[in-house]
Amino acid sequence: MNGGTGEMSTKMYMDEQGKIISCRIHPGGSIGLHTQSSGDDINYILSGTGKAICDGVEENLVAGVCHICKKGSQHSIINIGENDLVMLTVVAER
Repeated sequence: MNGGTGEMSTKMYMDEQGKIISCRIHPGGSIGLHTQSSGDDINYILSGTGKAICDGVEENLVAGVCHICKKGSQHSIINIGENDLVMLTVVAER
């Protein structure tokens, strides 16, 4: 996704107001660096270990962490663990 590496499994529900995406980034996989152009990206981590980089700032991702990337920011998400990084993403269009 967005030029990332490895493999992931996703299911997306969308309409004109936004998207809800269930996502599993498999070990060694990533979502590539991209600009949030349509709205705020809210990523709630359900399980696994990862790292988000948003506008050059790194954030550790573990279960219970909510990573937010605001519209206009650039971010990527990387699975750095041995298990799937599982998250629920809500994109609030604005």
